[in-house]
Amino acid sequence: MKKSVIAVGVVVALGVVWTGASWFTGKQLENRLAEMVAQANSEMKRTAPEAGLELSYQDYQRGVFTSHMQLVVKPVAGTENTWLKAGQSIVLDEVIDHGPFPFAQLKHFNLIPSMASVKTTLVNNEASKPLFDLAKNEPPFVIDTRISYAGDTRSDIALKALNYEKGDEKVAFSGGNFQLDADREGNEFSLTGSAESGLVNAVNEYGQKVQLTFNNLKTDGNSRLTSFDERIGDQKISLGKLAIGVEGKEMAVLEEMDLNGKSEISKDGKNIDSQLDYTLKSLKVQGQDLGSGKLTAKVGNIDGQAWHQFSQQYRAQSQALLADKELMTNNPELYQQKAMDALVSNLPILLKGEPVITIAPLSWKNSKGETNFNLSLFLKDPATATGEAQTLAQEVDRSVKSLESKLTIPVDMATEFMTQIAKLEGYNEADAAKLASQQVKGMAAMGQMFRITTLEDNVIGTSLQYANGQVTLNGQKMPLEDFVGMFGMPTLGLPGQDAPAEPAAPAMPAVPQQ
Repeated sequence: MKKSVIAVGVVVALGVVWTGASWFTGKQLENRLAEMVAQANSEMKRTAPEAGLELSYQDYQRGVFTSHMQLVVKPVAGTENTWLKAGQSIVLDEVIDHGPFPFAQLKHFNLIPSMASVKTTLVNNEASKPLFDLAKNEPPFVIDTRISYAGDTRSDIALKALNYEKGDEKVAFSGGNFQLDADREGNEFSLTGSAESGLVNAVNEYGQKVQLTFNNLKTDGNSRLTSFDERIGDQKISLGKLAIGVEGKEMAVLEEMDLNGKSEISKDGKNIDSQLDYTLKSLKVQGQDLGSGKLTAKVGNIDGQAWHQFSQQYRAQSQALLADKELMTNNPELYQQKAMDALVSNLPILLKGEPVITIAPLSWKNSKGETNFNLSLFLKDPATATGEAQTLAQEVDRSVKSLESKLTIPVDMATEFMTQIAKLEGYNEADAAKLASQQVKGMAAMGQMFRITTLEDNVIGTSLQYANGQVTLNGQKMPLEDFVGMFGMPTLGLPGQDAPAEPAAPAMPAVPQQ
């Protein structure tokens, strides 16, 4: 009897402690809400100011074991927004289980003490109704988040399966599962997950039925904030298959695409080094196998502070341009030109660290061989140049330290590729092969005549080097002005230059016959 009384006393004591701890952690979370919302708004304003959105919370109701509130995403007052109309908002319903052992986590046998567990679902309103239509009036996603006492979060994101069909329009999605981890300050986060398949049927501007499908999408990435307030990290995305069809006919199939991106800080903490690797195992167009490709590109020595300055200035100009709805609607060509001008005008900022750009390789391969292109470009900071450029070479040398590139195209590989292209245009096998051979031989002859390419061991090749105003093209050295003159391009526009004599156009070569 005595033992029973003691056991009951222990249970009661534990209940009191748990209740007190749950109430305390619920109070802690309430006190941190304003901080968390302000932090989210700061990050949104920094990374996507053009979105014109802000986050707030409403209807907070704190209980002993569970609390409830809603997060609201809406346009910033006084700004025009392309995502949400005036008066619209996205509302997320939040059910919060208090720690130290939230009930929602116990259901998953997670016994790690935590401040809270939050279940997030989308509220059906005017802005979110299209998503609910796709999900047959069910919430299109559910997010379960665990908040540690340190403030770090882990969110399990479950995208629901979708199946919507109306007339010629159809959307089908297998659903997917993703995991997002973030630290208290939002400086570091990672995202991993996968989705099995998806399908979209639509009608294009020509009234044709178009279908897009994908299979086996996976992602794995992380991001962290640098001392100069920009993000670096790693990102891997893979896709098993992407198919595009028109009017029931398969137009293109891309298989086994992998994209790996990486950016990191140099050892001195001042520069950013980035690398992009892309591979495509197979490309088929209307059943014709066009081959496979890969790309490795690197950009090194991007000055961190310069990158931050570039980002700030370019974002500000882009945001101002987005606000010009009249220009966007009435003169889209001028709008696009101004957008490009905003990018180009800010690019010189990135030359501060004297970056190095390399491509090694960009290649395309089929059953007959592989074409390769390699490039190394060493740049200079034009701000360090003195005096005015008097020649084209002096102008180029203000920004370019050296350049080296090489291209090789096996004749058999090019002929096979052009044969497949000709078959797509309706030629039969024999005629397609004959036409392709003529085209490749003609291209090789043209390149040799203009001294742009060489032909050795049945490989069309070209190599180009530049440094200090001198160009070496396929082993032949010449001043930059002579190289430019080979293409009939004027070198006017710099002080002290006269117009060059107009070069005589060379005779066109005869196309070799099969």
